[in-house]
Amino acid sequence: MKIGIVSKLFLLTTALCVLVLTIIFGGQAIFFKQFYVYQKEEDVKTALQAYKQDYLKNAGDAQAMARLEQDFYRKHSTWITTLDAMGNLIYTDDFYMEVRLERSTYTPALSGKTMTIPLYSVMNVEDFSKDIPFLEPFIKEGLPITIEGIMVKNRLFPQRMGPNVSELRKEARLENQHLVKKEYEVVSRFENGFKYREKYPTDLVIGTITKVETPEGTGISRYTNHLFLERVKAFQADLLFGDYEGDSNPNRIMNYEENHVNYKIFVDRIEDPAGNPTYIFAMTSLQPVDEAAGVMQDYYVYIIIATLLLVLLASFYYSRGIARPLLRINHTTRKIAELDFSEKIPITTKDEIGDLSRNINELSDRLHSYIEQLQQDIEKEKQLEHTRKEFISGVSHELKTPLSVIQSCLSILRDGVASHKRDHYFAAMENEVKKMDLLIVDMLDLAKYESGTYKMKMDSFAIDDVIGQVCEKLAIEIEQKQLQLHLQLSPAIVIANQHRIEQVIVNFLTNAIRHTPERESIYVSTVEERDTVMVRIENKGASIPDEYLEKIWDRFYRAEPSRHRSTGGTGLGLAICKKILELHGVSYGVTNTADGVLFFFRLNKKV
Repeated sequence: MKIGIVSKLFLLTTALCVLVLTIIFGGQAIFFKQFYVYQKEEDVKTALQAYKQDYLKNAGDAQAMARLEQDFYRKHSTWITTLDAMGNLIYTDDFYMEVRLERSTYTPALSGKTMTIPLYSVMNVEDFSKDIPFLEPFIKEGLPITIEGIMVKNRLFPQRMGPNVSELRKEARLENQHLVKKEYEVVSRFENGFKYREKYPTDLVIGTITKVETPEGTGISRYTNHLFLERVKAFQADLLFGDYEGDSNPNRIMNYEENHVNYKIFVDRIEDPAGNPTYIFAMTSLQPVDEAAGVMQDYYVYIIIATLLLVLLASFYYSRGIARPLLRINHTTRKIAELDFSEKIPITTKDEIGDLSRNINELSDRLHSYIEQLQQDIEKEKQLEHTRKEFISGVSHELKTPLSVIQSCLSILRDGVASHKRDHYFAAMENEVKKMDLLIVDMLDLAKYESGTYKMKMDSFAIDDVIGQVCEKLAIEIEQKQLQLHLQLSPAIVIANQHRIEQVIVNFLTNAIRHTPERESIYVSTVEERDTVMVRIENKGASIPDEYLEKIWDRFYRAEPSRHRSTGGTGLGLAICKKILELHGVSYGVTNTADGVLFFFRLNKKV
C-alpha cells in the first residue's frame, strides 16, 4: 500500500516529538531532583568559600557576623552560623546564664568557679515571653540551681537543670535532649556503666544563678529557628561523644529529614585568626524541589495531554508545510515529463526547497527553449529540404532552357539548315552561355554567403556617391524605357562593405527598372535617422501580391507561377541581397505603396 509523503512526515514528526517529550518528561521525573540537589550543593559550597573569607575578616565582631548570617540566608536561602571547637554557638553574649558553683559531686575542682551556660542549648527564647508556671521562679538571678551533665576536657556540658536534685527527673526540668539521647545511645556500646564512666565522666553540681541575659529586638530572631538550633545541638552531641569524623573529613555534607522534608547540612572545619578550630555550620532546605517534583508529577498528566495535542497539530501543519512544495514540484515535473512547460513552481522560501524549485523552473525553461529550438531546427530542416527540392527544380528549370536553345542551334548548324543565319545562331548560343555563366556565379555567391564562414569586411564610404555611381551605370537601361529617375540623396558616411552594398543597390534598382512601365518614375532617396541611414528605392507600377512579399527573397522565386526566364534574371538576385544585408546585421524589407513597390534597407552611420 502506497503511503503519501504527508502521512510519512506526519507519523515521523509525531513519533520524534513524542520520543523527545518522553525523554524530557522522563528525565525530569528521574533526574530533575538529583540535578537540583547537586546544583544546590555546588552553589552552597561555592558560597561557603566566600563566607569563610568574610568570616576571617570580621571574626570578633558580633554585629558584623550577624549581618553576614542574614545576608547569606537572603542570597542563598541557607541558614549558617559558626561554632567553636566544642560545638557551641559563637557570639551568644545576649542569651546566657552565669552560675556560681558551690558544690560538685564528682569534680571538686569545679567548686567555687563561675560557669557560663548558653541558654539556647536547654530552652527556647520564646519561653521568656510566655506564661510558663515553672520558668519564672526557676531561671532568675539569686535562685539556686542544680545541673547534671558530662565532663569533656574538664568542661561541664549540661544535660539537665532544675531547681533541686529531685526536680531533675520531673517535668519542671530543662534538658538538652540531644545530649541525653546521645548518652543513652553511647552507653549501649560499652560492656557496663563503669567502662562508659571511665571515658565519659558525668557530674552533678549545685550553685546559684548570678546573671541571666536574654536577647531583645532583632537579636531574638537568631534563636527562633529551632530546627536549625536542634541540628546544631545534635552536631554538638556527636562532636562531644566523638561520633563526628571531622578530623578525617573536615568538609562534610549530611542529609537530614524532618516532617518529610529533606535538608542538606554542610560542616566545614577551619581555623579562626587565633588558630583555634572553628566549624562553619550551614543548613538548607530541599523542600522547594520536593514540592516542585510532587506538583510536576501531578501536572505532567495535563502537560502531556496538552503537549500531545500540540504535537499532533504542529506535526500535521509541519508535514503539510514541508510536503506542499514537494507535491507541487512533483505535479510540475510530471507535466514537464509530458512536455507541458506552461506551469511554474512558485518560489516562497530561500532554503534548499526554494533552490530546488528555482532549478526546476530554470530546467523547464531550458528544456522548453531547447525543444522549441529543436522544433524550429526540425522545421528549418523541413524547409531546407523543401528549399533543396525547389533549388534543384529551379536549377534544372533554369539550365534546361539555355541547354535546349544551344542544342537546337547546334542541330540547325549541323544540318546546314538556314546557313544564312549562321551568325544569328552563334550569337544566340553565346547569349545563353553568358546567362548560364551568370547563373553559376550567382549560385556560387549565394552558397558562399550561406556557408556561415564568410566574414564581411567593413569600411567607410559615402552612400550618396555609391548610389550616384550605380545610377550612372544603369542610365542606358533607364533611357531605353524612357523612365524618370528622381534622386533625393543626403551626404552621409556609412560603415559597410562598399562592393556588396553596391551589388544590393544594383539589384534593387535593376528590379525597379525591369518592373516599371515605360515613361513612369523611379524614386531613389536616403533618409538620415539617429544612428542609421535608410536607402529607399521605389518604382511605380504593379504591386506585389501580399502573399508573395516574403517569398520574393527565396531562391529562384518569381511572383509569376510560370517562372519564365523572360521576366527577369537568374532568380537569385534578391536571395543574394538578403544574405548580404543579413551579414551586415541591418534591417531591410519590401512593401507595397499606393501605386508601386518600395525596397529599403538601413546602414549604420559612421560616428
